[in-house]
Amino acid sequence: MSSSYEPTPEDRFAFGLWTVGHRGHDPFGAPVRPWLDPVESVHKLAELGVWGVNFHDDDLLPPDASITDTAARQQAVDRFRKAVDSSGITVCTATTNLFFHPVFRDGAFTANDPAVRRFAVRKLLANLDLAAELGASTYVCWGGREGCETDAAKDVRAALDRYAEALDLVCAYIKEQGYSIRLALEPKANEPRGDMFLPTVGHMLAFIDRLEHRDIVGLNPEVGHEMMVGLNFHHAVAQTMWAGKLFHIDLNNQRIGRFDQDLRFGSEDIKGAFFLVDLLERGGYDGPRHFDARSYRTEDPDGVWEFAKGCMRSYLILRARAAAFRADPEVTAALAESKVPDLATPTLRPGETLADLRAESFDPDRHAQRGAGYERLDQLVIEHILGAR
Repeated sequence: MSSSYEPTPEDRFAFGLWTVGHRGHDPFGAPVRPWLDPVESVHKLAELGVWGVNFHDDDLLPPDASITDTAARQQAVDRFRKAVDSSGITVCTATTNLFFHPVFRDGAFTANDPAVRRFAVRKLLANLDLAAELGASTYVCWGGREGCETDAAKDVRAALDRYAEALDLVCAYIKEQGYSIRLALEPKANEPRGDMFLPTVGHMLAFIDRLEHRDIVGLNPEVGHEMMVGLNFHHAVAQTMWAGKLFHIDLNNQRIGRFDQDLRFGSEDIKGAFFLVDLLERGGYDGPRHFDARSYRTEDPDGVWEFAKGCMRSYLILRARAAAFRADPEVTAALAESKVPDLATPTLRPGETLADLRAESFDPDRHAQRGAGYERLDQLVIEHILGAR
């Protein structure tokens, strides 16, 4: 582990082209930075020690380009492929923009208009072919416009039928083509629709269980998407792991109750970020540590690269802090005192029956007098995060 916190490809850090390429626009202001050529992004990310890159199909095109201009798209793809090959960076993930163009104002897979739904499937399949050609192993599906503003406009049950139908078609195509690609669905609780379909990790996990090809469908949980409605992201990721469905992850940060801020990873809720890194590093997750965030609108192009370096540096610092926390003998003792390891012990002992359990004597009043020791344990967490131990 590097003590200098300098990223290397072995760390498996990845960025979406839209993250460093974000021009700083928001609902109340025009762009403040020039368009960043994807070729320049790829080379700069490789220079910073980034391992992988993710892209929407439309990220490869300059602003205001037509999404149906096949000649311009092919030229952009060829340039991108050349940049990836020459830089040595990995195309680890891809996704499709099914939310920005006005045609998707009522959704893509759940649009009331069948023609829009059919176009959305074609658009995704076209980029899926490119993703397979470039070697991506994960395909993220964010239903950016899947939702409604008025419940009179949508039969939610029918919308979920159409959502599932589209994903079943895509998965069937993946298997027919022999692609080694898995779908990672991305829930989001708020924005841009008034009410989003499948807004949280829990909703998505239940939905996946109804899909025909659920074996190749998992999740891409995002820090900010759970935090924006006050949920514990560490818990969401742990449940996703427990279900065997953590196919990808989006790292950023967020203040609870705010709009989708996509802040630099580690810039808010440092304790939550600490436990998230600890979970990913100890829990067997071997996928990309993908940053889906963007620089402050105040920044010029140089500030964008400071933002990218900051995301990775914060992760590496937290990784070192988490490793030190787990190696601290006082922490080990505090965990044991709080009986944290005992939670992994089955409630019924080997060979026991429910009858044995029911016959056992227990003094609840005596056990109720014992404190859990969590104050001491949590203080150790804080001291390790702050570098005091």
